[in-house]
Amino acid sequence: MNELATTKMSTKGQVVIPEAVRNRLGLHAGAQFVVLGEDDVLIMKTISKPSMREFDSLIKKARKQASSAGLKHADIEEAITAARSEE
Repeated sequence: MNELATTKMSTKGQVVIPEAVRNRLGLHAGAQFVVLGEDDVLIMKTISKPSMREFDSLIKKARKQASSAGLKHADIEEAITAARSEE
């Protein structure tokens, strides 16, 4: 981190991220965050779509873990059908 900045929360719960921080992190309107709050600490982590390479890597890992767990394609279809019938 280069420098500290302060901000305030509005009555609607909105917080302005200082311009210097937005510029440094390349944040634009519509950016999404995961927010974690504990005690007096607030952490905001940007959410971004993975690249196709990252996505392919995630899919390979998921398939490997599913195979190791003995999960079959029919098991997934069954779980989807069960979840949809709960709606």
